[in-house]
Amino acid sequence: MLSEKVRIAVLCSGGGTNFQAIVNAQQAGMIPHGEVVLVVSDHAEAGVLERAARYAIKTEVVDRKQVPDRGEREEKILAIMRREQIGLIVFAGFMTILSEKFTAHFPFRMINVHPALIPSFCGKGFYGLHVHEAVLARGVKVTGATVHYVTEVCDGGPIIAQKAVQVKEGDTPELLQKRVMREAEWVILPEAVEAVCKKLLR
Repeated sequence: MLSEKVRIAVLCSGGGTNFQAIVNAQQAGMIPHGEVVLVVSDHAEAGVLERAARYAIKTEVVDRKQVPDRGEREEKILAIMRREQIGLIVFAGFMTILSEKFTAHFPFRMINVHPALIPSFCGKGFYGLHVHEAVLARGVKVTGATVHYVTEVCDGGPIIAQKAVQVKEGDTPELLQKRVMREAEWVILPEAVEAVCKKLLR
């Protein structure tokens, strides 16, 4: 058992399936160099908050409706990160794009999972089902997921891991989304979390 672990915060706006994948991996002993200690959401009704409560993981809400100004939300999130002594921030479906002012505080300490093979189908407007709709509209045969470092450039940070997923005949955006999650996102995100934590503790 490691005496020192990286304190991890997961930022999520939705149901928290990627958060769940990280917690599952953590419980299975696959993330020995890190521990999820906090979940932050920008949506008060986000399902991830219930998931976190099941594991007695601390939660914080910086709601977009209550705090509409992005700069103010960033200041609140930054204060929470400092207070909780967070060493790694994991974006898992977080709908607030953070500015360079925020990202500069955590160089190579923020990672994101994106549901496509960057540099394809990424950047502004490419999130959630929109990504899979675009993949199907383009007619590509292979898609996948990417874990990358977060910088001030949306989906533009250095790539940590990628995994390809086959696009099948008759796929709908919903079917494709589930396959990409199951076969790629839930596999490479926990692996990347451990790899980055291990690196940070060197």
